Amino acid sequence: MARYYIIAGESSGDMHAANLMKQLKQRDADATFRFWGGDKMQAVGGTMVKHVNELAFMGFLEVACNIRTILKNIRLCKKDIRAFNPDVLILIDYPGFNLRMASYAKGIGIPVVYYICPQVWAWKQSRVHAIRKNTDKLLVILPFEKEFYKGFNMDVDFPGHPLLDELIPLRESSEYATFKEKNGLPHKPVVALLPGSRKQEIKRMLKDMTTVAAEFAGYQFVVAGVSGQDPAIYEPHTRYANVSLVTDQTYALLANARAALVASGTATLETALFRVPQAVCYKANPVSMFIARRLVKVKYISLVNLIMDKPVLKELIQNDFSQQKVKTELDAILHDQTYRDSLQQAYRELEEKLGGTGASENAAASILEFLQDVQPGKN
Repeated sequence: MARYYIIAGESSGDMHAANLMKQLKQRDADATFRFWGGDKMQAVGGTMVKHVNELAFMGFLEVACNIRTILKNIRLCKKDIRAFNPDVLILIDYPGFNLRMASYAKGIGIPVVYYICPQVWAWKQSRVHAIRKNTDKLLVILPFEKEFYKGFNMDVDFPGHPLLDELIPLRESSEYATFKEKNGLPHKPVVALLPGSRKQEIKRMLKDMTTVAAEFAGYQFVVAGVSGQDPAIYEPHTRYANVSLVTDQTYALLANARAALVASGTATLETALFRVPQAVCYKANPVSMFIARRLVKVKYISLVNLIMDKPVLKELIQNDFSQQKVKTELDAILHDQTYRDSLQQAYRELEEKLGGTGASENAAASILEFLQDVQPGKN
């Protein structure tokens, strides 16, 4: 039996951590979990210390405004790790916080595994040195990351991307066939709106996503809401005749969508794996965006474009994320069949690059093998 301390600071990390926990439990039936995470991790079992809804701060300005809360959480987490004394600390993305925890755990002799590594290839490459110093095992989920770390003389594992395990079986699932009836939606084709899960994202993104709805009367626009947010944050943007809100049903929504407008992030990859034609949208606090443009070292903001290393999806960023440009791109992904066909072909190639199914299983096996090496006879 092993004692696992896991930190996932965002909703996507909660999902991947939960799938990893399930696979660890299959191989270590008496596993004990203590974690910072969300509802999916809680459903697997163990003790939750903090929920992701209390942890997600995006953008430079927002982090600065919440620095006292963040520092308080750091102190709490250090104290809690020491008290629990796990056999391994497993970190899921969330670099600003987790790299501090890696350094602390390493300093008190707790082995550290980083699963779903920080996107240091995008910015703050100096973090690579902290990762090498303070982690014992690195598991990456994007194919180009293995080569990136090789450039720093680091040998990392690529178990595949865990989203494939989660989403490919759902793509044709019969459980989503009654989505419209279940939510009282008309039988019009659906445009999915994915504005993100954080309060700041939703406020900035949803207005420009919904104001084009009147231009597409033959469609219904359905917002992917999350239960962690106050419903009032969505209400001003769902007053249009053909705009609706569903909560905690993002995958069912994508399974029924003809097209989507998606906030940059993991959701762009999820939408691609459901093979839904999409436009990627992003608007940040102007100060945060000003800083980011000078620090970020990637050509694209969409994971799909980054993995494919070409502009498969249209990216509407800041001033380009306007009503007119959203209308133009949405019209193309809804009605230009040649464009739609090219996206489907790119999506198939994307799945091949991501390594197929079995990522969570492979990651769990890698972690347990690592534990056997550092603590022979423990598991």
